[in-house]
Amino acid sequence: MEYFDFLSDLHPCSYFENKESQFRYLGIKDCTPYFYRGLLERGYRRFGEYYFVPQCPSCKECITIRQLVQEFEISANMKKILKKNIDTLIQIRRPLTNDARVCLYVKYHTKMTHKKGWSMNHIDMARYTNSFVAGSEFFGYEMCFYRDGRLIGVSYFDIVEDSMSANYFFYDHDYEKLSLGTLNIVLLLNLAKKLNLRYFYPGFWIKEHKSMGYKQRFRPFEALINEADFFDRTYWKRYD
Repeated sequence: MEYFDFLSDLHPCSYFENKESQFRYLGIKDCTPYFYRGLLERGYRRFGEYYFVPQCPSCKECITIRQLVQEFEISANMKKILKKNIDTLIQIRRPLTNDARVCLYVKYHTKMTHKKGWSMNHIDMARYTNSFVAGSEFFGYEMCFYRDGRLIGVSYFDIVEDSMSANYFFYDHDYEKLSLGTLNIVLLLNLAKKLNLRYFYPGFWIKEHKSMGYKQRFRPFEALINEADFFDRTYWKRYD
């Protein structure tokens, strides 16, 4: 296994106006599941062969959380969402790149530039592969959502030892009424439960934030309360 690490430049924060963000990146070739599991516990996320964690100099609002899989119970509202999607076809497989996935990604991001002010992400087949397919050989999967014979959502996730990590999800806003974002998390949590996994890492949580606060609905969960480096012990706080 080979790796190198670096800090990104400071750039405008995606979640707070008038704040800057910065990430520590690890570029890892042939990352082992054991090492990756340790990175997850320390707040790292994965895109391709790059693993990253926020290290913003003046803000600590992004909090790493993990759901306690075996204690998760589906709510009445989540059951309604499952019922709404009885005709949605789900397929789980190893990640791949093709025109349908790239076009859906572009459509999703174009919508989000107008809806939430995201900067436009000009992606092509090679960049898509580097972000979602590369580095997934040992632990990466995709879950595809189909409706009316069309690809309407793609979810990327990893399984490492006793943990599952939800990396990224994008979908067709023409099917927004199906609550695909919530459906994605419920399906992944149910899969993790069937696989007898212990933790589900949904990404960073910003308490009460309009875009990042929804993750607190999936209880119980734990929040990482210290910035642990490779050989540091991690400390977690439980939320019921």
